[in-house]
Amino acid sequence: MSAENSAPLVGIIMGSESDMPAMEPCMKQLEEFGVPYEVKVASAHRRPAEVHEWASTAVERGIRVIVAAAGKAAHLGGVVAAYTPNPVITVPMKTSDLGGLDSLLSMVQMPSGVPVACVAINGAKNAAILAVQMLGTGSDEARQKIVDFKEGMANA
Repeated sequence: MSAENSAPLVGIIMGSESDMPAMEPCMKQLEEFGVPYEVKVASAHRRPAEVHEWASTAVERGIRVIVAAAGKAAHLGGVVAAYTPNPVITVPMKTSDLGGLDSLLSMVQMPSGVPVACVAINGAKNAAILAVQMLGTGSDEARQKIVDFKEGMANA
C-alpha cells in the first residue's frame, strides 16, 4: 500500500490483522500528506524472523521512519527498533484486558539504547503526523506539509 506510486518513506507494521482498523487513521493521514508508505502485518512473538527481516532491510527499501502498532505485551516496536537505525514510533493498541494501559507501559519502558517514540493509545493519526515531522528534519517539502497542516488546524 502506498500513498503514491513512489518508494515508501514510512513503514507501518502491526502485530495483528485485527490492528488494521485502528491503524487506518495513520494511513489516511499519510495519504493526505502525500507521503508514500508500506504496511506489514507480523507479530514479534509469532513471526519473529519475518519481523527481523522486514526491520533490518527497511533502510535498503528507502524507509526513513517506522510506525509500529501492537497491543498487550506490545514488544513489536522495541524488536523493530533493535534491528533498524531508523526512528520508530509506537502506537499502543487499546486492549480488552487493561484498555491499552498494558500496551502503553510496555512501549514507554524500553531499555537504554533502544529508544522508541510513543503516541497515545490508538493514536495512529498522531503517529503519522510525527512521522512526517521527523521526515521534515531533512526535507523542506515534508516540513512544509506540517506547516500547512498546522495552519489549517489554526484556521478551522
